[in-house]
Amino acid sequence: MTRAPAIAAPPEFAQVTPGHPLTFPADMGAHPTFKTEWWYATGWLNTPDGQPLGFQITFFRMATRHDAANPSAFVPSQLIIAHAALSDPAFGRVVYDQKTARQGFDLVFAKQGDTNVKLDAWHMTRAADGHYMVSAQAGAFALNLSLTPTQPPLLQGEHGYSQKGPRPDDASYYYSEPQLRVSGSVTRPARAAGGPGGAPGSAAHGNPHDAGAPGGITQVSGMAWLDHEWFSTLLSADVAGWDWLGANLADGSALMAFKVHGHNGGAVWAHAALRDASGRIKGSAWARFDFTPLRTWRSPHTETLYPIAETVKTGSTTWQLEPLLDDQEMDTRDSTGEAYWEGAVTVRRAGQSVGRGYLELTGY
Repeated sequence: MTRAPAIAAPPEFAQVTPGHPLTFPADMGAHPTFKTEWWYATGWLNTPDGQPLGFQITFFRMATRHDAANPSAFVPSQLIIAHAALSDPAFGRVVYDQKTARQGFDLVFAKQGDTNVKLDAWHMTRAADGHYMVSAQAGAFALNLSLTPTQPPLLQGEHGYSQKGPRPDDASYYYSEPQLRVSGSVTRPARAAGGPGGAPGSAAHGNPHDAGAPGGITQVSGMAWLDHEWFSTLLSADVAGWDWLGANLADGSALMAFKVHGHNGGAVWAHAALRDASGRIKGSAWARFDFTPLRTWRSPHTETLYPIAETVKTGSTTWQLEPLLDDQEMDTRDSTGEAYWEGAVTVRRAGQSVGRGYLELTGY
């Protein structure tokens, strides 16, 4: 009698539960027993001549269903994905790049214990004094930045347990580091030969071969925001995507807000947190909270219609969001399977500029 070959059961991923305290710096590192994790930094930069730039860099760690106990170095038990972008008004639209590789051989990793993520020449590392070194050598641009904390981490939701839907397991562990002081340099993109911004597939999308006039290395300073989340449960099938805002306000406050929206555009779940410069936090118990579109933009690349200018109402306060550039869409279907709008926005209140942030729009 022959026996069927033994097949290991797919691993069960760890789950997010309320009441679990986050500890630092350990929780700033990777959590490989959870399905999905990301470290996500965005910010506004200023050039020496006062020109504004926006930047984004995200590292994703994705656990696969391969057995992590398999000793082979070739088993793809973890995938590392990275996105990087630079929004340069002189270029006319966002320039971005994306990379994907399996973890291994000390070339690609997300390490435990503290933030240390690497994908070839792209990396994000946190030093013992708390500052981050971020580098991405992309096809048409480069980021070489230092991010230095000026405030303690902001635990989102209930002490880091951030619910994203009505079910208790629709949640992530989530903290932010707002008001990060930035210094360093960027290599700005070349202007593509086809005109301002170039055509899809040109230097604007990380392919340097169509570049015309060269870009150059520019020293920059500014402020950034870092998010770190990890979780294992997918959102329910009626969720289409989300609107998310992280904003550093000029008075030292930090505003985070998100709306998880369904396929009909209505809110499935929403949350906001405003921490003032003294550390006091107001949460989403505000009587009214929502994102309301002010202006839409249709992508010439994917035909997607995005609400790129919005208001965010938190209680009696209304914040107006206006993009640095309309065209800040990133088509990353080759890595995460999604195209999304990820853009630098100014934040106004009662018509006055009060801060700068980043707006993310998915599921449109």
